[in-house]
Amino acid sequence: MTPITLTADQAGERCDSFLARALPSLTRSAAQRLLEEGRVIRNGRPVRKNDRTAPGDQLVLTLPDPEPADLLPQNIPLDVVYEDEDVIAVNKPVGMVVHPAAGHPDGTLVNALLYHCGTSLSGINGTLRPGIVHRIDRDTSGLVIAAKNDAAHLALAGQLKDHSLFRAYEAVCVGGLREDAGTVRAPIARHRTDRKKMAVDWLQGREAVTHWQVLARYPGHTHLRCRLETGRTHQIRVHMAYTGHPLLGDIVYGSAKPVPGLAGQCLHARRLSFAHPRTGERITLECPLPDWFQAVLTRLGKLV
Repeated sequence: MTPITLTADQAGERCDSFLARALPSLTRSAAQRLLEEGRVIRNGRPVRKNDRTAPGDQLVLTLPDPEPADLLPQNIPLDVVYEDEDVIAVNKPVGMVVHPAAGHPDGTLVNALLYHCGTSLSGINGTLRPGIVHRIDRDTSGLVIAAKNDAAHLALAGQLKDHSLFRAYEAVCVGGLREDAGTVRAPIARHRTDRKKMAVDWLQGREAVTHWQVLARYPGHTHLRCRLETGRTHQIRVHMAYTGHPLLGDIVYGSAKPVPGLAGQCLHARRLSFAHPRTGERITLECPLPDWFQAVLTRLGKLV
């Protein structure tokens, strides 16, 4: 596989952290494995995971060839919004997990993509997450893009890093916001006591920026458009809860009481825009609000 050269832009950062930041689709644990396997070279010598970067350092990363995935391709219907030889974008339904994990060994988007695409998926994210460039929560619906080859994966990961991969969501939050638009800039990290949750953490968190705009106001609720500038886990859910306006139906960051008719938080990945990794053409995709989301808006409208 063709080596990838990355140039450090700051001093004193752990090399595993730098790799995970430079390639957003690469987890820190995956970066550590690559370092431990001697696949990252600086000045002709392998880099250790706790080595620190210096400005201008060039780290040459050689990714392993994709291993055969020990995953079962499953004939699960996909709502394909866009597909070509490099990328595929699907409208994921509520309840579908993006990739296998504890408690969800199959029935995932990855299982469906393996059936639909065969071996044409990037191997950068390893055997459990072939092709996956970014993900959305199980109970969030909407657009997810996957890469069919490593070149496309790296290009899309670069767009995630420089914020040129545009992602817009629609959500319903609890309460009324005073302004018509705003931005939440608050770093996010793993919750210090509940490791299943994320939280705003001003000491240990990574930069997180969410832009929001009011689309409609209802008694006790607000319909929003949210645009991600960064892509932290649960970012919109955490940021809106931080403002005092958790998403309707979010039993993790809002009320623990489920909302009738909702499987989880009222959040839909509505729009996706990216530069095509091969041609550079700007591709903009949009999928309509699902029926369950429209039903929420109809119920709220009847309260007016």
